[in-house]
This record gives sequence, C-alpha cells and structure tokens, in this order.
Amino acid sequence: MKLELGNTLKELRLSKKLSIKQVEEKTGIDKSLITRFEKSNRTPNKTHINQLATLYKVSPKSLNVLLLSEKIYSLLEFEENALEALIVAENRVEYESKKKPVLINFKEVDELKKQLDNLRPLPKAQLLKLYEYYKIDYTFNSNKIEGNTLTLRETALVVEKGFTISGKSMHEHLEAINHAEAVDLITEFVDNKIEFNEYYLKQIHALVLRGIDKENAGKYRSINVRISGAEHIPPEPFMLTKLMEDYFIFYETNKSKLHPILLAAEMHERLVNIHPFIDGNGRTSRLVMNLILLQNGYTITSINAEKSNRLKYYQALEEAAINKDKQAFIEFVLNSVKNSLNEFLKIVI
Repeated sequence: MKLELGNTLKELRLSKKLSIKQVEEKTGIDKSLITRFEKSNRTPNKTHINQLATLYKVSPKSLNVLLLSEKIYSLLEFEENALEALIVAENRVEYESKKKPVLINFKEVDELKKQLDNLRPLPKAQLLKLYEYYKIDYTFNSNKIEGNTLTLRETALVVEKGFTISGKSMHEHLEAINHAEAVDLITEFVDNKIEFNEYYLKQIHALVLRGIDKENAGKYRSINVRISGAEHIPPEPFMLTKLMEDYFIFYETNKSKLHPILLAAEMHERLVNIHPFIDGNGRTSRLVMNLILLQNGYTITSINAEKSNRLKYYQALEEAAINKDKQAFIEFVLNSVKNSLNEFLKIVI
C-alpha cells in the first residue's frame, strides 16, 4: 500500500521539477533511498525529512506529522481494536495538551434565545424588513473588517438599488453585492434544511469571490499564503485535503453535541486558521458561523468592524492559533451573539 508520505514526497519533488538524481545531488541522500521513500518501501528518518523539507521549501513539521501518522497506522493496521485504541490515545493527548480549558457560561444568551422563541412566529412582513436590515448591516461590517471602504449607506445603495458609488472601486462594489447574495444563499440552505458540507462551503466561497477572482473562487489554494499582521502561518497546501476532511468530521461529530454558539465559533476559528482559500477566508468563515447560528434559530450576528472591536477579534483569533487558547475567541463570539439578540428583541418587542 502506497501511503500518504510517499505520495507527498513524490508530488513535492515533481512540483519542483527535480529528478531523483538531482535530489540526491542536493541532499546527499542516496537515490535508491529516495525512490524507496516515494514508494513507501522505506521510512525516512528525521534527518532525511529535514533535508527534503529544506529542499522542497515546506515545513519539516508537516512532513514529520505525516511520518508519525504512518508509524501509528503501521502499528495498528492489523489490530482488531485499533479504532478504540486510537480514540483512547486521542482523548489522552487532548487532555494532556489542554492547558487552558474553555469555560463558557451560556445562561444569559440561552435566556435571550428563549425570549425570542416565545415571540415566534413573527409576522412575515416584519421578518422580511428585519432580514434586509441585518443583511446590509452584516455585509457592511464583514467587508469593512477586510478593508472595504463603502459606508453602511453606500453598501445599502449598491446592494438594494444597484447604484455605483463615485470614487469606489468595482472590486468593492462586487464585494458588497457578492456578500449580500452569500447571505441569501446561507438563508436558503437553512430554509431548505440543507446540511452543511464541503460542497456547500465551496459554493459559499465561490459566491464571495464571484467576478473578483474567477480562477480561485470555490477552490482550495495550491500555494502558501501569509496573513497580514499575524504571527500564525497557515498550513502548507498539501495538508489542506486532510485538514478539511478533519474539519468536516469535527462538524459531523459535534453538530448535535456542542452548544450552537460554541459550534459556530469553533467552525469559524478552525476555518480561518486552516485558511484553505487564497482570499475570502474571513468572510467565508463568518458566513459559516452565521449559517450554523441560523440553523439553530439565532439571528444574523454581525461582528462590529469598528477599530477597537476589530482589534479584539483579530487578537482572539491569534490567541487561538498560536497559544491554542480559544477562550477569548469563543467569548467574543458569544458577546456578539448576545448583542445581536438584544438588538433584535428591542425591535420586535
């Protein structure tokens, strides 16, 4: 069986347009060994991994993770109770690595949600008016976080009236139109009880970048990216398939277990840090967050884009990515949902 590390090493070599002989010359690793590594007939040691990672300009950690996963697979491949053993080991590793467990009190937000549920069903005309209001407000804030300079009023004119705002780029106009339609799309998913999966994630992203980046809309990136102003470095492109598979396994495993706000925050934070797309990751992650909230009967939640709040948002995401401490980010999302519910209740009561 040809395992993942061997395939990856071969793909990396071919992506650099190197022959096995050239790799031998540049690393000093015998070409017969290189061939056996790629065929998974021989396991490279850490020195080999570091040499190849340097040559191929990828993270040694990423290759070492694949190496370790294959060692685990080889050890458990023919064991009858392999899955149970892995679950136990995973739980132990997770327990040991959790230096700062997340402790969130949902009592207040649950009470607000109960108040909203007691008011349902709301008049359809009122719901439509409120939906249009929140869609524009959410579109304005989500785009402003990413640097869009359209004001709230300009966003409304572009989306609702089709106006062109003098002095604003076509790119900014498309961001407003696309995001508003993406909000309509996730609402359609909710109304039709469509289960969130990879196909629909890519549909959301394709709409976010429609007319802006045709080549990359709805597609995972094939190059390395960096997040401006952030210490966190997104994973190598060759890791994305496995990471996104894990992302949706997490969702399927936890969608009926976790508090909806916690699930929404987790799916947002995990997607941002995987950063699977060249652009539009932030907008797409916030849309996924709202999709999950709407599926569970919450209102659309905007993350206020004012400078001080935006800074807290980025700092909380960075804390989750670098220090593996999600407490601040989950609390941030919780407070954003509370604000949204409070505002909505003030309007409808």
